[in-house]
Amino acid sequence: MKNCIVLMMIILVGSSLIAQDAKPYWNSNIQLNSFRLPPAPAGTKIKFTDLDKDGDPDVLETMTINNMPVRWIDDDDDMKITDTEGDTDSDCLMIDRDKDGKFGSYNDLVIDWNDTNKDGKADMQVVVDYVAMEVKSAWGPGHYMWVLDTDLDNIFNYIDWNTFQLRCWIHNGQSDFSEDYHGKSLFLKMHTTTEKMNDVRLNWENPFLFYDTDKDGLTEMAIRLCDSPAFVNDKTLANIPENTKLTGNIDWASLSFDLDNDNAVQNEFDLDMTIHFRGGGFNYMDQVHKFNNMRGLPATDTMFMDPRWRQLSELIYPDHESAWDLVFNRGKFKSVYFTFDEDDDCARWERVELYEPNNLFKIGARKGGIDNNAQADAAGDRGEWDMDNSGKGNLYVSKFDGRIHLFGAEWGAWRIDQNAFSFQGMGGLYDGYGPGRSQVEPKLFSTLKYTDTDKNGFLDEISYDLDGDTIFEHTVSLKKLGIDDKAEVINTADMKYEDLVALNTAVSEKMWKNAEEASAVAEAAGINLSWYSLMRSPKSIQQKYNYGYWLQFYLYRDLMELAVRMNNVDYLDQLDKGYFGGNWKSIGKLK
Repeated sequence: MKNCIVLMMIILVGSSLIAQDAKPYWNSNIQLNSFRLPPAPAGTKIKFTDLDKDGDPDVLETMTINNMPVRWIDDDDDMKITDTEGDTDSDCLMIDRDKDGKFGSYNDLVIDWNDTNKDGKADMQVVVDYVAMEVKSAWGPGHYMWVLDTDLDNIFNYIDWNTFQLRCWIHNGQSDFSEDYHGKSLFLKMHTTTEKMNDVRLNWENPFLFYDTDKDGLTEMAIRLCDSPAFVNDKTLANIPENTKLTGNIDWASLSFDLDNDNAVQNEFDLDMTIHFRGGGFNYMDQVHKFNNMRGLPATDTMFMDPRWRQLSELIYPDHESAWDLVFNRGKFKSVYFTFDEDDDCARWERVELYEPNNLFKIGARKGGIDNNAQADAAGDRGEWDMDNSGKGNLYVSKFDGRIHLFGAEWGAWRIDQNAFSFQGMGGLYDGYGPGRSQVEPKLFSTLKYTDTDKNGFLDEISYDLDGDTIFEHTVSLKKLGIDDKAEVINTADMKYEDLVALNTAVSEKMWKNAEEASAVAEAAGINLSWYSLMRSPKSIQQKYNYGYWLQFYLYRDLMELAVRMNNVDYLDQLDKGYFGGNWKSIGKLK
């Protein structure tokens, strides 16, 4: 009897396994992340083709979930008749998403890996995301995207294997993106498909560079260079291939920095400042990069609607080493935008969509305000604009607020979000995080406007709208106070990331020293500093910068209030000159 029970259990277990084997792969169409191409159900017939008649297969055809046909091309000639899928070091995966029997055509998805040094691991990957035949626009849906694994972590594009879609914004926590934006990495991308491109060696974002200066696997600096087709800059043009041709000229460049290097797990991206050049630019056609083993199996060219990208041996783009020099020394740009994340709430991986020189008080994506770009922070950033590039992207530290400013800017604005209530985070918009911004846009906000009235490259007038009624209730002119607005110009071209970190540290420490001097002046005037105890206990470089600024401002306004009540005009003059001149010690005692 006991043996019968055991035998029955074996039969039941065996039956259960057989039934389970007939089901799709376990991680199919469930509410968990998909990290791999689901294998075909057990028993699925696999078709092999030996194109070169050498006795081993070159093409493998099978199914994945939802009866989706897939084809693997064995570009490195190591496929075996016992394989159930290709490899992810040098093979090409073709997914027939519309099930029309054509794998490299409209509606299909192709992922191709390349092992350039034959160490058994891919060093580069390209995704070609074809759109439907009826989509006639050249710019919009679709992707042509290369990722180069320069930090050797074997992380590339993130594909949702349940939907077979490229999803570049999926992330864990605040900014731990699944796409390879972390560490030292780069990608090249265009929102189109290759048959609509004039030169597949080039790209629109060409490239997007990520720098890991301290080798912690996270990104401290990002440079984005764009070769903008005519249609991108002029939406009145027809969205056709003729107007989306790549030019071999970088006309859009942004450089973003984590100035206090405070990124960490659960705070993977914390870029604080961006310098952005646009218009004009530089030719990059001499930036040729040749790669081993790029050429796909020639006998399979006919399997692709456009095989040109499979026939490449080179890509053309500025790299990590050349980009900075090309931007500053070869670039002939027309204007410079500057954005500083004053509320320190940006967790975007690229930090490129900046405040624009538009209406100060309109708010909302595509509403014509300074946050017009949908990917910009609705509130909290400070923007400055040098529309004729007279300052060449150089910087200076002002006396009037002790902050880093853009030399040559005609004007600027700070839309204040003191508590980061309108928290930007990664921004929303894409991959189910939108379609709108994820942050709450404030209905009221304080605004500071900065103006260079004498056009000498340094801001000299500050206007305040603190109650959010769009009317500036207070304006200060450095010229009228007799304060020299000029400061040492910092040549950005000669700097490295470490120099910018050192600059930010010096600015923050000086900001805090000034706050301590302001506290001494206020205490001597009888102000109870315990009201401001929170701001008097900074715990980081960023808090010294932030609390240092605000503590000075609050004490300045409190002292102004006292002087007005005492009708002490002389003290008001001293106070303005000391505060906006960055010299608290020059302020006498309030009597």
